[in-house]
Amino acid sequence: MKTKLQNAGIGLVFAVSGLISLIIAFWGFVFPANMEQIMNAALETVIDTFGWFYVMSTAVFVAFCFYLGLGPYRFVKLGDKNDKPEYSYFAWIGMLFAAGMGVGLVFWGVAEPMSHFVNPPNGIEPGTQEAAETGLLYGVFHWGIHPWAIYAIIALGLAIAKFRKNLPGLISSIFYPIIGDKIYGSTGKWIDVIAVISTVVGIATSLGLSTMQVGGGLSEVMNWENTNFLQMTIILLVTIVFITSVLTGINRGMKYLSIGNLALAGVLLAAAFILGPTLFIMEHFTKTVGAYISSFVSLSFYTTPYTDNDWVGEWTFFYWAWLISWSPFVGTFIARVSKGRTVQEFIFGVLLVPTVVSALWFVAFGGTGIYLDMTEEAGLAEVVSSSPEVGLFLILETFPFGFLLSILGLLLITVFFITSANSATYVLGVFSSRGDLDPPKVYLIVWGLLISSIAAALLLSGGIEGLQSLAITIALPFTILILIMLAAIHMSLKEGYRQEALGTKEKGEQ
Repeated sequence: MKTKLQNAGIGLVFAVSGLISLIIAFWGFVFPANMEQIMNAALETVIDTFGWFYVMSTAVFVAFCFYLGLGPYRFVKLGDKNDKPEYSYFAWIGMLFAAGMGVGLVFWGVAEPMSHFVNPPNGIEPGTQEAAETGLLYGVFHWGIHPWAIYAIIALGLAIAKFRKNLPGLISSIFYPIIGDKIYGSTGKWIDVIAVISTVVGIATSLGLSTMQVGGGLSEVMNWENTNFLQMTIILLVTIVFITSVLTGINRGMKYLSIGNLALAGVLLAAAFILGPTLFIMEHFTKTVGAYISSFVSLSFYTTPYTDNDWVGEWTFFYWAWLISWSPFVGTFIARVSKGRTVQEFIFGVLLVPTVVSALWFVAFGGTGIYLDMTEEAGLAEVVSSSPEVGLFLILETFPFGFLLSILGLLLITVFFITSANSATYVLGVFSSRGDLDPPKVYLIVWGLLISSIAAALLLSGGIEGLQSLAITIALPFTILILIMLAAIHMSLKEGYRQEALGTKEKGEQ
């Protein structure tokens, strides 16, 4: 019965979500000024009306994760009771980091702390020690536990549905404890449509940021002007590469590229520690982690009821909305590599280890930029604030062998760009074909073209502001779905806890 219903649903999610995505891309290309105007108005409305909702929801996601990691269901396995993890702990952690950070961390690792340094919140005087400390603190906060809690919830729900209930690897399957077989009907299809549209926007935002940074890198390294033409050319070339790779099934090559890119990121991080202000970095890492821990709760609930929402909207609201949009893709990948782990092992592995690595990255690169501005009056922060895509390269150029390191940085971003787009196209193909792990090639081609087209349209209609506007607006309905998802996950874990307890009891009686 379920197979018949699944087959009947093939095509509908693809058709509806594909049409909506096509309309967004067409709108941005044909009427860029109109899109920019309307998206800015929508952004302002959502920030003023629902900004608090993003903050509160994300805080709830974090609390729920800690509850699961420490609560009664912490020893429930993501799979059968006797399943063992498929990957070693270190390999698993490495794959988590590659999936969840990648492009965003490389883009914002310098750009965010230095932007806050010259434009801090809460009336802090720009360019001061307090502004420097606040900039690094907010960088770690925005890329620490909170985004990983969002990813963890999606991944946990998918892992339970797939490995414990043998359901399709779809967002709608997570809701089985609440709606039952309706996941195969219209209710499930609309859930998947919302998930697919949200994912498309999140991915397009990431690809847009990657395009800006590759263009910025070529501008700094090769002295090419970072024009719209250059950015469109970059998107075209990368689209040809990742669509070709996903169609020809060069997944093993993509896996090795991802592993190699992690090693490359490690080389750049080590270079920042060794060639940069090492003592300053280590002392500031200690200080920033301490400030992060001590202000964790207040930062989690920070809103601005007595002033406008411009700063928090541009940063915190954007991040939470963008990461919520991006989460189905990241969650799918994390779920696939987490079979056999207990809930506790999963939660704390996903939340804590990548947070530490992210903190190291922000303090190493962002801290180096701030150090140069405060001690040598390098004037980097003003440039980075207005052109965030060049931040990483400005820092790398200050090191010995700066040109070589900048080339490596450009390679790092490009490979992250290609591997993320490749994986995202495949995940969208699976989502829109009722969980088929071998989705039709036409689906893959269409999704690859659509996400690239939307990224291009957003860049043409408003640059980074256009990317932020669409991400914050589109993420709203999916945020509501995740809140409902918490109840479904709790119900599934409660059932799994009872089953494992009963199995242990029966085994003991025998």
